[in-house]
Amino acid sequence: KMEDPIQLKEEGNKYFQANDYEKAVQSYTQAIKLNKDKALQAVLYRNRAACFLKKEEYAKAASDASRAIDINASDIKALYRRSQALEKLGKLDQAFKDAQKCATMEPRNKNFQETLRRLGADIQEKVNARGAVPSSQTRVQKMFEILLDENSEKEKREKAANNLIVLGREEAGAERIFQNNGVSLLLQLIETKDAELILAAVRTLSGMCTGHKARATAILHYLGIDNICMWMSVDNEEISLAVCNLLQTITDCLLGQGKEEQHGKEEAVVLDTKKDLRMITMRLLDMLVSKRVSGQGRDQALNLLNKNIPRKDPKDHDNSRTIFVIDNGLKKILKVVSQIPEMPDCLPLTKNTQLTASVLLNKLYDDLRCDPERDNYRVICEEYIKSKIDPQDMDKTLHAIQMVSGILQGPFDLGNKLLGMKGVMEMMVALCGSEREIDQLVAVEALIHASTKLSRATFIISNGVTLLKEIYKKTKNEKIKIRALVGLCKLGSAGGTDYGLRQFAEGSTEKLAKQCRKWLCNTSIDARTRKWAVEGLAYLTLDADVKDDFVEDEPALQAMFELAKASDKTILYSVASALVNCTNSYDTKELVPELVQLAKFSKQHVPEEHPKDKKDFVVKRVKRLLKAGVVSALACMVKADSAILTDQSKELIARVFLALCEDPKDRGTIVAQGGGKVLIPLAVEGTDVGKIKASHALAKIAAISNPDMAFPGERVYEVVRPLVSLLNTERDGLQNYEALLGLTNFAGRSDKLRMKIVKERALPDIENYMFENHDQLRQAATECMCNLVVNKEVQERFVADGNDRLKLVVLLCGEDDEKVQVAAAGALAMLTAAQKKLCSKMTEVTTQWLEILQRLCLHDNMEVQHRGLVITFNLISADKDLAKKLVETELLEILTYIGKQEDDPKKQHIINVARDCLTRCMDYGLIKPLSQA
Repeated sequence: KMEDPIQLKEEGNKYFQANDYEKAVQSYTQAIKLNKDKALQAVLYRNRAACFLKKEEYAKAASDASRAIDINASDIKALYRRSQALEKLGKLDQAFKDAQKCATMEPRNKNFQETLRRLGADIQEKVNARGAVPSSQTRVQKMFEILLDENSEKEKREKAANNLIVLGREEAGAERIFQNNGVSLLLQLIETKDAELILAAVRTLSGMCTGHKARATAILHYLGIDNICMWMSVDNEEISLAVCNLLQTITDCLLGQGKEEQHGKEEAVVLDTKKDLRMITMRLLDMLVSKRVSGQGRDQALNLLNKNIPRKDPKDHDNSRTIFVIDNGLKKILKVVSQIPEMPDCLPLTKNTQLTASVLLNKLYDDLRCDPERDNYRVICEEYIKSKIDPQDMDKTLHAIQMVSGILQGPFDLGNKLLGMKGVMEMMVALCGSEREIDQLVAVEALIHASTKLSRATFIISNGVTLLKEIYKKTKNEKIKIRALVGLCKLGSAGGTDYGLRQFAEGSTEKLAKQCRKWLCNTSIDARTRKWAVEGLAYLTLDADVKDDFVEDEPALQAMFELAKASDKTILYSVASALVNCTNSYDTKELVPELVQLAKFSKQHVPEEHPKDKKDFVVKRVKRLLKAGVVSALACMVKADSAILTDQSKELIARVFLALCEDPKDRGTIVAQGGGKVLIPLAVEGTDVGKIKASHALAKIAAISNPDMAFPGERVYEVVRPLVSLLNTERDGLQNYEALLGLTNFAGRSDKLRMKIVKERALPDIENYMFENHDQLRQAATECMCNLVVNKEVQERFVADGNDRLKLVVLLCGEDDEKVQVAAAGALAMLTAAQKKLCSKMTEVTTQWLEILQRLCLHDNMEVQHRGLVITFNLISADKDLAKKLVETELLEILTYIGKQEDDPKKQHIINVARDCLTRCMDYGLIKPLSQA
C-alpha cells in the first residue's frame, strides 16, 4: 500500500488526465490523510476540488478550494476553481469576487477577464429580473453616460465629473466603479483628449488606487506604465501634476505606504511589487532624456524620483533603489543638469527642472552607504565630463562645464573633486575670456556655484575676482553683467569679508545694490535673469545701509514680491534670505561683556553693532515691509509646491514672520493678510528651528487675537499642537509664556478646543509651569488652567485619587501675586461648583485651606474676594456637615459682616453671594435669623 503523499499526488494526476475522477479523488484523499506539509496540502485540496468540479459535486469543490485558500491566500488556481463552483451553486456575487482577485493577480489573462464579464452580466440580469438596480451602480452608469456623451450640457458634465471623483475616493464607490468595467470607461475619458475629462478620470483613478495594493496593481497593468508616462509628459501643468499624483499613489501602494489595508484572510493577496517598482523607475528615467516630454512632465518625473528613491530612514540599510538608479540612470540625470536653455538642442525645461535634478543628485549621493559606492558615483560623473570636454568642440565642452555647475548645486564634496579634474578649471577660465556670450554666461554661473562654500572657494577667490571684474566691466549683455555681480557678492561672502567687492571698487556695496534694484525693476529683462538680481541683494542686504535703502525702494520691493509669487526654488530662497536680513531675524551671538573687555585689553578687534541694526531701525523696516504687502508675498511663497519650497526656505520664512509679529499692533494686519493660516504648515513641517520659530509666531497671534478670526474653521484646532510644542524646558521663557497665553485664549473659546488641548497632552506641562518660580509663567499657567477646568475630563482628573492637582490650586490661592490669586480662585470656584466631591476633598488636601479661604473672602481686590465667597457658597451648598464645619469658624463672622453691608452697586455681587451663603445656612437650621436670635 502506497504511503508517500507525493507519489499519491502523482498517481491522482495520472487518473485525472485519464478522466478517471473517482480514482483521482481516492488518491488525493489518501495523500491528504498522510501529508504533513502545508504547501503540498494546499495543492492536494486544490486538485481534489478540480475532480469534484468534473463530477459536478460543486459544494465539495467549493469546500476543498476554500481549504486550499486558507493555507495559501494567493493560490490563483484554487480561487478560480472556487469561483467556478460558486457560480454553479448560484452564488454569483461570491463567484465574482474570486474571479476579480484572479484578474487582479493576472490582469492580462483573457480567461479571467471573460469570466468577469460573464458573471457581471449574469449578476446584472439577475438584479434586473428582481426589478431593482443598486443605486450606486446606477449612479456610476449615469455618470459615464453623461461624460461620454459629447452632446451633454457642460454643467451636467462638470457635476458628473466631480461626483465620479468623490465616489472614487470612497472604498465602496471605488470597488463599484472597478467591478463595473470602470477602468476601461475611465480610459475612454482620457482618450477623448478633453482636459477636463482627463483630469476627472485621472483623479478618480487616484482615489480608486489609494490604500488598495491589489486594485492599484491591476489598474497599473491595465493602463500600462508607458501610457501613464505619456499622459504625464503633456505640456499641461494641471494634467501632468494629476497623473504624477496617480503614479505616486500607485507607488505608495506598491511600497506598502498610505492607508492600512483592512482585508480578511482570503483577501490578503500577496503580490510581488519589486518588478513593477523597477519598471516605473526605468520609465521615469527614460522620461528625463526624451525630447517628447514637456518641461512639466520632466519636473514631475524628477519629483517622483526625488520622493521615492532615496531612503527616508537612515536606519534602513537597504539603499538598493538608489544603487539601481545610479547604475541605470545617473547619466540621464547628468544630461538634464548639463542642458543649456539658450542653445537650440536643449530639452524642454521649466525654470525649476535643473535645480530639481541637482537636488536629486544630492539626495542620491547622500543615500550612499560606503566609499566604494561613492567612488562608483564619482567615476560615472568623471567619465561623463571626459566624454564632453573637447577643445575642438566648444559646444560639447560647454555642456561639461554646465554639468559641473549642476553638481556644485547638489553634492558639494563631489563637485569640489570634479573641479580638481584636469582641464576643468582651465576650460572655465578659457570660457570667461571667450568672445561668445553663451560661453561667458555658463562660465560665470559655474564660478558662482563654485564660490558658494569657503572650502572650494580658495582657488576662485584668488583667480575668480579678476575674471568676474573684467567680465562685469567689458560685457554689454545685462544677463552676464548681473551674474558677474552676484559672483563678486558670493566671493565676498565666501572670503568672510567684502573682499570681492573691495577688489572691485570703493564704496561698491551701495552702488552694486542700487544696480541690482535697477535690474530687478526692469521688466524688459527676463525673469530668469532678474532672479540673479534678487540673489545679489540676498548677499548685499547683509550690509545695514543697503537693507535700509532697499526697504525704502517701493518699486524694488514690489518687483521682488512679484518674482517670489512665480514660485522658483532659487527665487524663494533668495527672497526669504533678503527679508531675513532686512528684519534682522538671523541668529546673532550675544557678546559677553567680560570677554569684550578682555578682547579690548589684548587689543583685538571687537565687532560693533551698526547704528542701522539697532532696534528702532529694525522696527521701521518691519513697518515698511508690512505696508508694502510682505505678508501676501510670504503667503504665496508658503503655498508653493513642496518640491520648490525647501525646508531651508521654510525656516527663513518662519524667521521673517516671527520678526513681523513682534509688535502686537501689527498682528491684526498679519492676520488680515492671511498670515495666521500660512504659519500652520510652517509649524509642522521643515527644520526644527523653523518649526519652533513658526510656532512662536503662532503663539504671538493666538495670545491676543480672536481665534475665530485668525484661524477660521477647523484650522484653529491645527494650531493647538504647535503651541503645546513650545511648553518645553528646551524652549526659552518667552516662548513658554506666549504659548500659555495662546492656549489660555483658546481654552476660553469652546469645549471642543479645551478637549483638543487635553488630547495633545498639554495638562502635565501646564501644571509644571504652575510650580514655576517665574511669576509671569506661573500666572499664565494658572490662568490657562482656570479656563480648562470648565471641561469635564479635566474636572475628573482633579477628582481622581492619587494626585495633588487640587492641593496645588488651593495653595496658589494663598499666593501674594494678585493675578495668580485671581486665576487660581477662579479655577477653584468652577471646580467646586461642578464637582461636589471636590468640596470635601478641598478640606483634606492641606491644613491651610481654611486660612486661605478666609484671606480670599477678606481680600482688598474685589475680583479675588468675589471668587472666594463663591467657593464658600459652593462648600456650604455641597454638604450640611461641611457647612456646619464652616459655621463653627470665623468664616461665619466674615460672611455676616459682608452680608450686613448696605447695598452698593460697585460691590453688590459680593454682598449678594455672602447673603446667599447665610441664607443657605439658615435653610440647614445652622443659624437663625436675627429676629429669632
